Amino acid sequence: MSTNGRDPLLVVEDLRKHYPVHGGVFGGRIGDVRAVDGVSFSIEAGQTLGLVGESGCGKSTLGRTLIRLEEPTSGRVRFDGQDIAHASRQELFRLRRDVQIIFQDPYSSLNPRMTVGEIVREPLVVHRVGTKASQIDRVRSLLETVGLSAEVVDRYPHEFSGGQRQRIGIARALALEPRLIIADEPVSALDVSVQSQVLNLMVGLQQKMGLTYLFISHDLSVVEHVSDAIAVMYLGRIVELGRVDEIFEKPAHPYTRALLAAVPVPDPQRRQAAPPVQGEAPSPMAPPAGCAFHPRCPFAVDACRAEVPALQPVSGTGHTAACIRIGKI
Repeated sequence: MSTNGRDPLLVVEDLRKHYPVHGGVFGGRIGDVRAVDGVSFSIEAGQTLGLVGESGCGKSTLGRTLIRLEEPTSGRVRFDGQDIAHASRQELFRLRRDVQIIFQDPYSSLNPRMTVGEIVREPLVVHRVGTKASQIDRVRSLLETVGLSAEVVDRYPHEFSGGQRQRIGIARALALEPRLIIADEPVSALDVSVQSQVLNLMVGLQQKMGLTYLFISHDLSVVEHVSDAIAVMYLGRIVELGRVDEIFEKPAHPYTRALLAAVPVPDPQRRQAAPPVQGEAPSPMAPPAGCAFHPRCPFAVDACRAEVPALQPVSGTGHTAACIRIGKI
């Protein structure tokens, strides 16, 4: 999302990721799971876009599709003008130096058979960056940058706590000096007391190194702390997009209001009075007709069941929402 008129570093246009479903007597294709279904947004260099939504809405699939860990069904992903979605294997290999990912689970994302030094050094070896001596020096420097002692290089992941393992994952992501990092729920598996330490580390690294983040989370309070703008995702689509202050102070979509109402807020003046959302999200294999949120929306009318709403302006600042009843609820 552009906030000051500069050209964005990452531009996503109508991105889709559908998974075929097979069944029946002959195992034929009986449908598709629409995990990501027409997503568009942009992020400026040095900014953080928070991507939020319930579990199963497609957030992690979107993050993995952006860097081709999952192959997109259709759409475009342009990083600094280059189309990642249609890049060749060689082009994608070069792009890996500029675009990295921090995985959700610090326990499964690190190879238990490799030492910390080997884990952090591996990207440098794969991309043939520097000599062995310079790579080792780089590893030690990275470990100190993320708040670990350089003396832990010969230890194994099982010897560390969850927060320390995530710091190792962050060091690995920083090894190639990337410009964009996709953080896929990087603190959701950590204790609350450790979450703030890792978040503060990521914010500090962004300021120091000029990093750009796509920060994926289901926790709005976490996203508010680190983001410049927020995209709210529901059933494979973005239903609201805007600056952090706009989303928290003037949410336009009923789903966003429901998410905010569910966040514990210590300040009574900031509590939101919103009707409760009933039921669970529909299956992405069989989304409802019209607005996908209408079966759970307390403001739904007949038109909501027939028309798929597109993102439309809420204000002149780039705040948009996908609801045909904007301004009427």
